[in-house]
Amino acid sequence: QVELVESGGGSVQAGASLTLSCAASERAYRTYSVGWFRQVPGNEREFVAAVSRSSDITTYSDSVKGRFTISRDNAKKTIFLQMNSLKPEDTAVYFCAGSLESSVYWISVRQTYGYWGQGTQVTVSP
Repeated sequence: QVELVESGGGSVQAGASLTLSCAASERAYRTYSVGWFRQVPGNEREFVAAVSRSSDITTYSDSVKGRFTISRDNAKKTIFLQMNSLKPEDTAVYFCAGSLESSVYWISVRQTYGYWGQGTQVTVSP
């Protein structure tokens, strides 16, 4: 069974930090590259960051590069998104998702992701 469960969202002020977690089932963790996406009402779900299955490739959107860090913890089978220097425009529902792709380009493409978590809300106030 493929399962991805997000946690760690919340409400913070601009400049603060949050760490999101994506707990994966055994099969999901072994099989998939994992990406983080975010969505605000009325907008399409947008790519934030991704890490390949083997952790040798990470990639970020320009809007979060230098502020966010994605990582995998093999012991916990969890993918983390460390978010620093948060801005009000980071406010969104954040989703983690699994993809069979492993190249730096394709793991940033939303359409390659077939398995999604339920999302966690992040709200950043000015």
